[in-house]
Amino acid sequence: MAGNGRRPEDEAVFWRNRTVALFDRMPMPVAFCDAHGTILSANSAMAAEWGVLPGRLEGRSVLELFHPTTGLHPIAEAVRLRRRSRYPVEVSWTGGSGAERHGEMTVDVVSDTPGAPLHLLLLLRVLDEPGPAPAPEGGRTGVNEREARILALAAGGSTTAQIASALGLTVDGVNYHFGRLSRRWGVTGKPALVARAYVAGVLDPAAWPPEPADPAP
Repeated sequence: MAGNGRRPEDEAVFWRNRTVALFDRMPMPVAFCDAHGTILSANSAMAAEWGVLPGRLEGRSVLELFHPTTGLHPIAEAVRLRRRSRYPVEVSWTGGSGAERHGEMTVDVVSDTPGAPLHLLLLLRVLDEPGPAPAPEGGRTGVNEREARILALAAGGSTTAQIASALGLTVDGVNYHFGRLSRRWGVTGKPALVARAYVAGVLDPAAWPPEPADPAP
């Protein structure tokens, strides 16, 4: 029996579940892949780059999603030689909004034990995150369709959990979008985000329940 009264197998399940929960709540986009680059699991922040649930990325090839702008030969060699190392790779991709994105992906070649199969741990640092900008005169400049829907539901009084359920996201996925909008606009909290959305022309001031404004032509 473990010192806390749990059986060893229960202790292992407890720590596995806790690790999975922490993985999903990390604000940085992270994915865990096999040695061939097939995604085994991804956290909410990674899935939010495409506006999908994390499970929708499982089984996808990393090279289907990202376009490396630097060579992958050192990583292939590390896998071939079973060399556990870390490699930075410049990548670009098309996000869920259709906008072209770019960033740096850190690829860690890892394994549980010396003889265990190798895996790849991917950590994505987005390099084109827009900073606070002046309010546009109209339309949804800098805000994609999903973010506009999140803001409209927040303006109508929906909780984060209700927004997640309505849009097929996780709570962490919604919070990830709130965090991006907060950094983009330089405000904190839902009331400030909603107010900023109306000023920016993202939400229709004449609609109730709140609705996104028509995009500017």
